[in-house]
Amino acid sequence: MQPLEVDAGELTTAEIIDALREGRRVVVTADLFGSERKLTLRHDGETFYCDTPTRLHKHEAEEDMVLCIERMGYSRDDEADADDEE
Repeated sequence: MQPLEVDAGELTTAEIIDALREGRRVVVTADLFGSERKLTLRHDGETFYCDTPTRLHKHEAEEDMVLCIERMGYSRDDEADADDEE
């Protein structure tokens, strides 16, 4: 299965998690330390991984992966989308 390649903020957190649950890798291009870098988000069925150029983060719980994705700015703000629809 081809990785899903996106820019940071292109997908919502839910869309990223759904892709990971389907077994896809999500390759995110993000601004890290002032330059564009690619990082890979993946799930092996048990553990979620966030493989950045500087570090490999592991998360056992989906909730922890959600927090990481949102804290690091890899996803689009779901609440901002809801405000735009009103």
